Amino acid sequence: MKYTDLNIQTQREAPNNARTEGFAFLVRAGYVTRENEMLPLGQQAISRLQHLSEDPSFLFHLSLPILLNDHETYFPLSTGGTEIIHCKSCKYTERLELAQFKKKALPREEELPLEKVLTPDCNTIESLANFLGVPKEKTAKALMYTRVADGQFIFIVVRGDMQLSEAKLRNIVGEIKLADAESIHRAGAEAGFASPIGLTNALIVLDELIPRSQNLAAGANEAGYHFKNTNHPRDYSAEIVADVTQAKTGDSCVNCGNPLSTLSCLSLATRSEFLFENILPALAETHHDEKGLALPISAAPFDVYLMHLPGKSINTLEKAEEIYNALQSAGISVLFDNRDERAGVKFNDADLIGCPMRITVGEKALKDGMVELKLRTASGGSVVPVEKILNLKDISEIL
Repeated sequence: MKYTDLNIQTQREAPNNARTEGFAFLVRAGYVTRENEMLPLGQQAISRLQHLSEDPSFLFHLSLPILLNDHETYFPLSTGGTEIIHCKSCKYTERLELAQFKKKALPREEELPLEKVLTPDCNTIESLANFLGVPKEKTAKALMYTRVADGQFIFIVVRGDMQLSEAKLRNIVGEIKLADAESIHRAGAEAGFASPIGLTNALIVLDELIPRSQNLAAGANEAGYHFKNTNHPRDYSAEIVADVTQAKTGDSCVNCGNPLSTLSCLSLATRSEFLFENILPALAETHHDEKGLALPISAAPFDVYLMHLPGKSINTLEKAEEIYNALQSAGISVLFDNRDERAGVKFNDADLIGCPMRITVGEKALKDGMVELKLRTASGGSVVPVEKILNLKDISEIL
């Protein structure tokens, strides 16, 4: 494909909204706009990746530092929109909202009598724990939803120091939405002072740690009051006991017990599809240097960046056209820089765009029947006979 056909517009400076080097080079090289919209060169790169994906294992040949589980593949990136939990020791990897972790119960206690106490202005876990002088682990947090499918009121209890994972809850009960005031009142609950004790027509869901926790402070379903020493199943029953809490940094790995980390990532693939718009920036973040992109042969939009340098006594453009046609006929993908531009501009653009190989047709070498060949990641180039290039059948012959 010819440079002018793609209407590539490169930039000398990084955009001021670039949060990563890889994105800056994608913009500067003309793959995407500053608003991250795909340009023709970027679309060509995506098309190449789509072709490569006919081999389902192609991601493993791109030299990317990927993390994966049996249903998704991730690329760690601080600006990525997907958060995952990862264990550095055993490599356990999962989306944050679905990750499992080892939960540690407090030492078992003898169950104490239920006690209703006045707790003015204690409508949060923090205020309740401070008022009663207990750690948040000794409280029960109430969350209330309705199921979209049938309007069923769902009351969830997790330990006060933990956060509900709505994704885990949806996997158990179906699609949900926050309960409105009428639904809460009808079930006999009191927002800010709610507990599962005495509810009617409620589907009660407990996190698996709640039955292993004794004497928790919980709402009394009356404004300004809480119960001390609530215990399951003595004081209330539950239809579902399951893992419904979200992991966080420092929690223990479910497999090996070592501390978990939270990472921001790009999702590159799921079981059913490759996310090519994320694979391209992952390549840019991984494969670049101070001059621009340096994409591997397995993933570059073109194998060869072909350029001619205008000559005074030799028609270098004519010879470059001949080489372009020969390479195309051999099935080698070529980006032909056919512009009438200064040498420095062309060399800079070639480095920015990052094709694995550059072939330069210049007057000096052409007088001796040679062209210059340079690999993008090499410090220097070499000259090779024009005939060798014209007779290439596969790019691997000169890599």
